[in-house]
Amino acid sequence: MEITLQVNGVVRTLDVDPRVSLLDLLRERLGLTGSKKGCDHGQCGACTVLIEGRRANSCLTLAVAADQLAVTTVEGLAHGPELHPLQTAFIERDAFQCGYCTPGQICSALGMLGEPGPSAVTEDILVDPDLTPEEIRERMSGNLCRCGAYVNIVRAIEDVAR
Repeated sequence: MEITLQVNGVVRTLDVDPRVSLLDLLRERLGLTGSKKGCDHGQCGACTVLIEGRRANSCLTLAVAADQLAVTTVEGLAHGPELHPLQTAFIERDAFQCGYCTPGQICSALGMLGEPGPSAVTEDILVDPDLTPEEIRERMSGNLCRCGAYVNIVRAIEDVAR
């Protein structure tokens, strides 16, 4: 089946098996290996990407379901050598250990910060200075970190939200 996706700003037309997941398409066909296959059941969040700016578990999303949509992976967040503010915050706050979950955490955080709320738009994200650490933890609960870097992940997200 032929589908057309806009992946990280680049339009791609591909012939795909209708049963292939978006994660497998990104990793195996397009060489975008930032999104990880963790549980392959949508429970860990390591595969999180943005579809039309909203977070999605790419392991549960069929590639054909993303036809004609914009998909953003962690590879698409930086502008050339300039990292996205969330990527910078994760580095500055040491918000990762092994790094396996980090791409999914960053994409999920970006999607979470873009979700509706009492916020002002800044640099393609919504800034909510009233977002509490408890709210961040709740909103990020679908992304697991087996290393336990949660404290610094929350701090990095707080830095960007403010």
